[in-house]
Amino acid sequence: MPEETTESSRPTLEAVAARAGVSRATVSRVVNGGAGVRQPLVDRVREAVEELGYVPNQAARSLVTRRQGAVAVIIAEPEFRIFSDPFFEQQVRGISRELTARDTQLVLLWVEGPGDHGRIARYLDGGHVDGALAFSLHSDDRLPALIARSRVPAVFGGRPAASGPAVPYVDCDNRGGARDAVRHLVSLGRERIAHLAGPRDQTSALDRIAGYHDVLVDADPELLCQGDFTRESGARAMAELLDRRPDVDAVFASNDLMAAGALRTLRERGVRVPEDIAVVGFDDMESVVRETDPALTTVRQDIEGMGRLMVRLLMRLLDGAADAATASVITETRLVRRASA
Repeated sequence: MPEETTESSRPTLEAVAARAGVSRATVSRVVNGGAGVRQPLVDRVREAVEELGYVPNQAARSLVTRRQGAVAVIIAEPEFRIFSDPFFEQQVRGISRELTARDTQLVLLWVEGPGDHGRIARYLDGGHVDGALAFSLHSDDRLPALIARSRVPAVFGGRPAASGPAVPYVDCDNRGGARDAVRHLVSLGRERIAHLAGPRDQTSALDRIAGYHDVLVDADPELLCQGDFTRESGARAMAELLDRRPDVDAVFASNDLMAAGALRTLRERGVRVPEDIAVVGFDDMESVVRETDPALTTVRQDIEGMGRLMVRLLMRLLDGAADAATASVITETRLVRRASA
């Protein structure tokens, strides 16, 4: 029968030092992320840590590093949206993988409603985390102000509203990607191009509307239909569009879920894609694209990669290696042509 593991039987810092043939101070610097240790010694210490199964004492480590080894990931959406929209899954996956590589714990928080703001503020004020990553923010959201008051270093996923506090962010070129989508439809000879827009209280949707109008300056207002980034809203907006403008010959949807909903409506109405109406989405989310018929032409943004970038930017802020006022990152987008347009 295996012996029960006790506190005294766990490998110590001294045991790691003896195995690696270095001083205790060297092991401490390597384990706590300190600088000034030559790479061969770092490799020896890490090998010894792996062989012995050494786990640093988090309380003692926090005294040395003044860090908790945890980051809050705050999603400003209700639970049902988080688990039904693959965008969040991909972004959290990128964040989680980058934090895991840095031996940092992810603490997931989400906002069901205004009543959750106080809970999140108390948690941040309590010093439980070293920083925060927040995304899917809305223009009237109190979260940016709460995070700023907590003085917890933060990075936002998506460009925050101009009226909020200055916080570094990671976003894609939403406006440029939308322009590429609409220009592609124009190049196909389409003349009545509609836009199924996302929620107007989020900057990503507003930027995609702006990109649509960059190309179609005089677009008929009847060709702009409102949605909320969900599949159901895309299906509903497409039905409303067909009812009032049956002559439409192309659609740019603000995200892939809305495009998938639009394709469902078109299929139910017996409209051929792309022969009658060409359809372009935005995101290139694999789990959505693989179920569309015909295969969806869309604008790709690297969602998982953006999650990783958020973590890297936050760590630079924590290390004092980045200026919060100038550190924001905007990633490129790319049109991916498939059968729907």
